[in-house]
Amino acid sequence: MTLQTRPAPLPPRWFVRIAWAGHRAIYSITGGRRGLRCPTAERWGMLRLRTVGRRTGEERIAILGYIEDGPNLVTKAMNGWADAEPAWWLNLLAHPDATVDLVDGSRPVRGRAASEDERPRLWASWAVHNERLDAYAARRSRQTQVVILEPRTE
Repeated sequence: MTLQTRPAPLPPRWFVRIAWAGHRAIYSITGGRRGLRCPTAERWGMLRLRTVGRRTGEERIAILGYIEDGPNLVTKAMNGWADAEPAWWLNLLAHPDATVDLVDGSRPVRGRAASEDERPRLWASWAVHNERLDAYAARRSRQTQVVILEPRTE
């Protein structure tokens, strides 16, 4: 078993959830001055995704890692590598139009799953930033969706 295929250790779920809450709190307390970052060749960026709740119709917010692919922003629907799909992805499936907040401002986007042709290339782009990506993904019972956030005009 290689490093890439051996099941990757994960912190306890409670720790992951506290980290997410802490990240959102840092963004909120600093008025958005901290908590987001632009991607570079060495690391992925952080964005704030605002979706419409599929059951409530209310705005829902998640902070996600992303990479750029031309004008598109690309993330993974991984839910901290838990088996369940993340709520933000289920919200996008129900209401694809959303808004992202980036370091340089907000923009309207439309979310969709990467096609079978796009997914391998985009997954490989993510793997540049995490040599254990496949090992983490193997912990889930389903394939982790690669999500493309395409620019849209309002």
